[in-house]
Amino acid sequence: MGSPIVLGIESSCDETGAGLVRDGRLLGHVVASSMAEHARYGGVVPEIASRAHLHALRPVVRQALDEAGLRLADIDAVAVTTGPGLSGALQVGVAGAKRIAYALGVPLYGVHHLAGHVAAGTLEHGPLPDPCMVLIVSGGHTSLLLVRDLARDPIVHLGDTLDDAAGECFDKVARVFGLPYPGGPAIDRTARDGSPRAVAFPRPLTGPRDAPYDFSFSGVKTAAARWAEGHTGLELPVADGAASLQEAVADVLTRKAVAACREHGVGTLVVVGGVAANSRVRSLAEERCRTAGIELRVPPLKFCTDNGAMIAAVGDLLVQAGAEAAPLDVSIDPSAPLQYAALHPVAVAA
Repeated sequence: MGSPIVLGIESSCDETGAGLVRDGRLLGHVVASSMAEHARYGGVVPEIASRAHLHALRPVVRQALDEAGLRLADIDAVAVTTGPGLSGALQVGVAGAKRIAYALGVPLYGVHHLAGHVAAGTLEHGPLPDPCMVLIVSGGHTSLLLVRDLARDPIVHLGDTLDDAAGECFDKVARVFGLPYPGGPAIDRTARDGSPRAVAFPRPLTGPRDAPYDFSFSGVKTAAARWAEGHTGLELPVADGAASLQEAVADVLTRKAVAACREHGVGTLVVVGGVAANSRVRSLAEERCRTAGIELRVPPLKFCTDNGAMIAAVGDLLVQAGAEAAPLDVSIDPSAPLQYAALHPVAVAA
C-alpha cells in the first residue's frame, strides 16, 4: 500500500481551491476564483464569496481528482482551512470537507490558513529546512516567523504588522491612484513604467529604537494618499507613485527578513503569500539574500495566492507526523492566531 493521498480544501476568502498531495508531491489542484464578482465593489463581499464557494466546491474537487487521475475513493485523508478567514466562506469549505471525510471514513484535519502558505513552497522546493525564516505577506497578514518542524512545533512570531498588511496597503493606495481591484497586481503592472526613486515614501519602523521585526504600512498608505492629493487639478504621475510605493514596501519587508535571518543564524528565507507574487519583492529579496549568503525560497506564482494544494501539503505533513485527526464536529475560527499548523487540539507521535 502506497503513501496516503490527502485532499486539501481552501475557502477562506474569494478562492475555492482543492488539491491532492501524496508524500510531499502534488498530484493535482484546481482553483476557482470569484474575484471578478467582487471587483465592481472594490473589495471582497463576504456574502458573494460564500455563495461562490457553494457553487464551486464540488466542481473543483472533481476537477482536481480528474487532473490527478484519481477517484474520490482513493482519498485517505482530508485537510481543510478552518481559519482565519471569512466566517461564511470557511463554513462552506469545512462543511464540504466533513461530508467527504465522513462518507469515506477517513481522518479530517483542520489547518491554519497561514500554515498553508508556509507549506506552499514545499510543493516546489521540498521539505522546509529546520529552522527556516518565513515572511508571510498577503492582503490580510504580514508576519515574520521562525519555523522549525511545521507539523509538530509551535511557530514563533518574531514580528507582525501593527496595522495595515502589505497587500492591504497596495489595495487601498491603488484605489486612491484610480487603479483597478485587486490593487497588488495593478500596482505591480503600473510600476514597470515608473521610477522607484521618484517619491520618497517613508520606511516605517526602521529606526534604531523601533521594534526590529514588526511592520506598519498605514503611514505609507497615508503618505501615498497625501502625495496623490497634492496633484489635484494636475495629471497624477501614477507610474512613479506606484513604483515608489512598491519600492518602499519591498525595502522594509526584505530588509527586516534578512536581518532576522542574520540575527538568528538561519540560512533559508521563505517568502509566501499573495504579495510574494510582487515582482519587486521577489527581485529585492533575491538580491539581498544573495549578498547575505541566504538561500531564498519563493513558491511559483500559482501557489502564492490561496489554493487547496497548500492545505493538502499541511495535511500531508500532519499525516506523516502521526498527528491526531480533528473531531468531525471541529468548528471554524475566523480570527485564529497562528501558533500551530493544525487548528484543533492535536497530539503527534513521538
